[in-house]
Amino acid sequence: MTRLPFRPKTACFAVLLSCAIPVAPSAAFAEEDYAAWPLLRSEFPSTGGGGIVIGGYRPVVEGGACRTDFTATEPNGTVHRNAVEFDAVPTQGGILCTHGRWRALDGSASGTTPFRVFIKDGISRAPD
Repeated sequence: MTRLPFRPKTACFAVLLSCAIPVAPSAAFAEEDYAAWPLLRSEFPSTGGGGIVIGGYRPVVEGGACRTDFTATEPNGTVHRNAVEFDAVPTQGGILCTHGRWRALDGSASGTTPFRVFIKDGISRAPD
């Protein structure tokens, strides 16, 4: 009987492990080009869906946060007045507003948003 120079289970594990390690780990952490995002529109669909339209979003950087009041308009025309606060993260020569926390001004609701805004030289941009 011929002996194998390796154990098949060990060889299979090594092959699987090598597939799990990325070839170019720096590519996995490539930073987005926020300045290439389109300009922040005055109205846009809510990240929460449901036909809600967000309006009046004009974030301002104050200390370590970005803040703005805004409206959320339902398809039936009902308007909800809200406020949002984001973490203000300095990057790429501007401020990335991220990890947003919103609340209804009447205290009836609150939540988080994945929406992000990049502010540089007084210009606000947001991804599509």
